[in-house]
Amino acid sequence: MPTCPDGAVRAEHLWKRFRADRGRRLLRDHVSRATARLRGPVPENPWRWVLRDVSIDAEPGEAVAIIGANGAGKSTLLKIISGVMFPHTGRLATGGRVGALIEVLSGIHPELTGRENVMIYGTLLGLSRKQVAAKVDEIVAFAELEDAVERQVKFYSSGMKMRLGFAVAAFLEPSILIVDEVLAVGDTSFQQKCLDRMRDVIQSGTTLLLVSHDLAAVGATATRGIWLDEGIVRADGPIEDVLGAYRRDIESDAAAHAGVHGLVEVHDVRADGPNGRLVAVNEECTVRLAVSTEVERQVNLYLGVSEGAPTPIFVVRHEAMLPPGRTELELVMPRLPLPPGQYFLWFGAYQVETRIEFTPWQPVAPLLVSGVRQLDATPRAIVRLSPVYVEAQWSRVRDTGASTNGNSKRGTTAERTEP
Repeated sequence: MPTCPDGAVRAEHLWKRFRADRGRRLLRDHVSRATARLRGPVPENPWRWVLRDVSIDAEPGEAVAIIGANGAGKSTLLKIISGVMFPHTGRLATGGRVGALIEVLSGIHPELTGRENVMIYGTLLGLSRKQVAAKVDEIVAFAELEDAVERQVKFYSSGMKMRLGFAVAAFLEPSILIVDEVLAVGDTSFQQKCLDRMRDVIQSGTTLLLVSHDLAAVGATATRGIWLDEGIVRADGPIEDVLGAYRRDIESDAAAHAGVHGLVEVHDVRADGPNGRLVAVNEECTVRLAVSTEVERQVNLYLGVSEGAPTPIFVVRHEAMLPPGRTELELVMPRLPLPPGQYFLWFGAYQVETRIEFTPWQPVAPLLVSGVRQLDATPRAIVRLSPVYVEAQWSRVRDTGASTNGNSKRGTTAERTEP
């Protein structure tokens, strides 16, 4: 494979497997395995493939998010790219220094102080001692460890270790920055600091490879997405398209296994726009459903809309006394505040006073929203938690500018801009 420019990642047809039956080397374990072989046939293939023909081509300065369910092979792929593991077959080339934060304690030695860990990590990246020393104060300030930098890391809390690990990996100016689930630990303010730092790193030309289950943060940071499913690349393209396909797969799988079971059952869920038309952005939406129960129940009925499991964008509640048998209900939303896309309706029923669960929270029907009105783009690394469409109109009220002779000049205008 030809030499890569700094920041580039070239992976071709990567395969990786692990032995499924690797166990302890104790006598009792050997006896147990021998007994199992005597009782019946042993599987001929004890290997489990975690990566299957995976190819990635990341350009310098690109922000790539790798998403997928647990066990899909995301962390294994990052470890191969960072050089911690080797593939079974395939070719890999990276250009420049690789900074990796794959686990909270990645590259951090518990017996060394925070300052010593920074110096050693920088040396392993190929930096001189002088180059690392010039960054130490900035790293410590970002990690908020000014009072603990001379203390051994084994006395740090989990949050302190995570902050130190991310700061070291991100501030030593690697050509490729690999981050695995760093946003899953830490408070909200530090998560935003991490996003801001990743934005700065990308703008400086560093390539970012990010793994996270926080799909909102992924969408705010990356421009390209790769969806891994059981070691196979299911989708590779613009981050919005890949996230949309991944969310739809999650919802469809949840709906297929839900079965809508509970003491309060829901049937015949349907959503329509005005006059029976398709549901559209910022227009009236009517949801019709039927619920049934065997005995009279005082319940809180919840209906929500989600584009990912099972966190809703919004939820509406209705308290009702349900008689035995079937009850048909209708929910009218005068203006549906959702942009175009594929969503799912979720339903749950709970006892009013004790909040005992009658019907668990589960998807019950798809919701397709049509239209041409899209959400305004957010700045990079600014996380939009919910894709809510808000109709708004800007207007220019007053201008204050400098005239040609340097005096202030004031004026008004009636100019308006559309949303």
